[in-house]
Formats: sequence, C-alpha cells, structure tokens
Amino acid sequence: MTTQEIISPENLVYGKTKLLTDNVMHYCPGCSHGVVHKLIAEVIDEMGIQNTTVGVAPVGCAVFAYNYIDIDWQEAAHGRAPAVATAIKRLLPEHFVFTYQGDGDLAAIGTAETIHACNRGENIAIFFINNAIYGMTGGQMAPTTLEGMKTATCPAGREHELNGYPLKIGNLLAELDGTCYVTRQSVEKLAAVVKAKRAIRKAFENCREKKGTSVVEIVSTCSSGWKLTPHKSNLWMQENMLAKYPLGDLKNV
Repeated sequence: MTTQEIISPENLVYGKTKLLTDNVMHYCPGCSHGVVHKLIAEVIDEMGIQNTTVGVAPVGCAVFAYNYIDIDWQEAAHGRAPAVATAIKRLLPEHFVFTYQGDGDLAAIGTAETIHACNRGENIAIFFINNAIYGMTGGQMAPTTLEGMKTATCPAGREHELNGYPLKIGNLLAELDGTCYVTRQSVEKLAAVVKAKRAIRKAFENCREKKGTSVVEIVSTCSSGWKLTPHKSNLWMQENMLAKYPLGDLKNV
C-alpha cells in the first residue's frame, strides 16, 4: 500500500482539526487539557462558528489556551472569566462566548463570578476542568480535593474538620434558575470522550438558542500533581473521583 493510499480520506480515522494550531502544548504527559482543547476545537470547526467565537482564558495550567485554538481569545484576571465573558456576550450578543477554567480559577477565587453569571443566566458556556488539585502552582489543595487526598498543603490528607468538605460546585450551579444545562463528563477513555464532545456541542447550541448558561464539568487527571503515571492517574480517577463526582447530566432544560 502506498503512502497516498494510507492517508486517503476513506482511511483517515483520526485527524487534526484545522482550528488546532501547530504550537507544541506545554501540558504534562497524560494531562486532560489537551483532549478537551481538541474537542472544543472540533465542535467549533464542525459548527462553522470560528469567526464568531470568543474564548476567555483562565489563570492556571490552561492560561495559554489561546496559543492552541485558532479563535479570538480574551485573557481574564484570576477567577474573573465569567464576568469578562458576560461583558463580551453583551457587547457581541450574536457571538458564541465561553470560559475555560480549572477548579482553582472557577471554584475558589472565582466562586462569586461563577455563581452570579450563572444566576443571571448569561448566554455563555463554561467549561470547567476538575482535577481536584492546583496543578500549575505546586499541587496545593483545591476546593474539589477529596477527603483523605494528599496535596502539598495537606500532606497528611484532606480532613473536613480542618479543611472543609470537597466542593461539588456543579451541583450548586444546577440549582440556579439561570443555568439551562449542567453536566459532568470525563475524557479518560474513548466512550467518555464521545460523550464529552456531545456535551460541549450542546453547550454551544444552547448559547445559539439563548437558553441561559451551560456548564460542562470535566472530571480530569493531573499526573504531576497526583504523583502518578498517566495510566495510574486514569485508574485512580475512576476509582476515587467518580464516586464523589459521578458522571452524567445534573440539569438539562
């Protein structure tokens, strides 16, 4: 078989969407961010909305998200992405506007901005990466860190008496009148990736239909922060995180 036959369209099973740039991603091996970036880029490409989509990048591991997906981006101060997205959407009401945030950006310093944007029902999509740890700054405890889970700031394991309980922010957002769609997905295996992509597309479609705020939480891994190999991180996530953060739709109006 010739090289041309191998790469012919009917033999191309897994390709790269044109919206992903050629920049080398800075993420650690096994990180879930790269997979989610690809899914978002694919959905934007397939919907034909590249020129009318604006992403708001966070502070954290995904701070350089604008280097990887070829759309318009705006950087936001730590935690303020939903407020910035609100302003963009109100100035450009026909555009698709989304935030991309980790658990520190969204569920810690950005709790107020997240809750109030969702409560107002802003027609934006929020993509929330929940890996239960602060990956970029040294592996500290996050609001979503599990009880008993060891981090740099709770080396003996999280204790609810001292540190409080893990914050199930997705469940809180689902209770707000302004959210139309809140779902929790993952990307550690093919079937999960397919479901996550479907959820991401639905979030963008809800923006087009002006239904309110859509929140897609992705339960993710952090091999570096967890001090595990990518394979063992996936297993640990399945065995531990999914018990606290079960997958599926929390709200679908």
